Amino acid sequence: MADTASNVPVNTTGSTTAGSIEVGTAGAGAQLAGPGTGRATVQQPIDARVAVKPSYDVNDFPVPHGREEDWRFTPLHRLGGLHDGTAAQGERGEDKVEFTLPDGVTAETVGRDDARLGKAGKPVDRVAAQAFSAFEQALVVTVPKDAVLTEPVKIDVRAEGGVRFAHVVIDVKPFAEAVVVLNHAGTGTRAANVELLVGDGAKLTFVSVQDWDRDAVHAAQHNALVGRDASFKSVVVTFGGDVVRIHPRVNYAGPGGEAEMFGLYFADAGQHLEHRLVIDHDTPHCRSNVAYKGALQGQDAHAVWVGDALIRAAAVGTDTYELNRNLVLTDGARVDSIPNLEIETGEIVGAGHASATGRFDDEQLFYLMARGIPADEARRLVVRGFFAELLQQIGVAEVQDQLMEKIEAELEAAV
Repeated sequence: MADTASNVPVNTTGSTTAGSIEVGTAGAGAQLAGPGTGRATVQQPIDARVAVKPSYDVNDFPVPHGREEDWRFTPLHRLGGLHDGTAAQGERGEDKVEFTLPDGVTAETVGRDDARLGKAGKPVDRVAAQAFSAFEQALVVTVPKDAVLTEPVKIDVRAEGGVRFAHVVIDVKPFAEAVVVLNHAGTGTRAANVELLVGDGAKLTFVSVQDWDRDAVHAAQHNALVGRDASFKSVVVTFGGDVVRIHPRVNYAGPGGEAEMFGLYFADAGQHLEHRLVIDHDTPHCRSNVAYKGALQGQDAHAVWVGDALIRAAAVGTDTYELNRNLVLTDGARVDSIPNLEIETGEIVGAGHASATGRFDDEQLFYLMARGIPADEARRLVVRGFFAELLQQIGVAEVQDQLMEKIEAELEAAV
């Protein structure tokens, strides 16, 4: 098992963070992790964090104060009271929701007591529990068994101010194949839980786009349960908002499951964009691959990425890898990037992680400028190329083009 740890690849381009690896019995001791600033900090083992008892009851979670491991990077004073209960007492806002549903796909609203809620996972922090306790109706979208959709399911949410709590369930039945796009826009303060049920042998690509107005606050927990021999692809895209915190989590319901977790984000001056991933390998012969990329520009732009991959003792034959790369476009921006890997068995196929943060590649810029391309256009080309690989993973040309247009707009603003 020592060889597995020593062979974990770390990308040394730019400023590489020192993620943490623990091999052996979970909870054996504290781990060291370095955020993007290069400081070493002491963390709880992943197993201890994953072992937090899920609950729908907000009172089961203490109010965070910013010293907790899961909250130390989040600007709590800018969360609009989502963390301490005051948001739930505020004026409720309204959402405009529009659907594009291919033939055979159903969408319905249900109450909190519906048996389909909670199958993929329950809240693991106070904000997610607050969202569950306060939502009015949950949205359940079902893709029937054996259906192979040729068009994406689209859910467009536009918030119109105030405070909103939401719960969404995407239920893809066995051997079905679907792409589901959940778009967020508008303004307000929002907390949500999203459940993603991927039946045995099914394939789901889930795209979550956060394109909020500049003053919006959004916190969401995504729980995915991947069935036997099923494939799940998550693409999280975050552009807008004042504070956005997305918490994707993956568990496996049977052997042979595969999860790919992709993400891209673009932080402007003053924005706080935070993504915290957990992949809990507790089932044999499953695979996961994580790749998140971010760009930052402007004073006090702040991106946080934490990737926790836990391989439990029973998860023999696991193959997992996680990568985070960040491109800093201007002075004054900050990145905290922490990949964590904990392994409880030596009988795995492979495991690794890498994190790199840097500025423009001078050689790439020189190559482009030497061929007559102006400096600003050369920079834009480098950023386009930086994101292009992940955009291609979506597999839906219409969505890819929409997101590339947004990236172009971000670049026009400063680069």
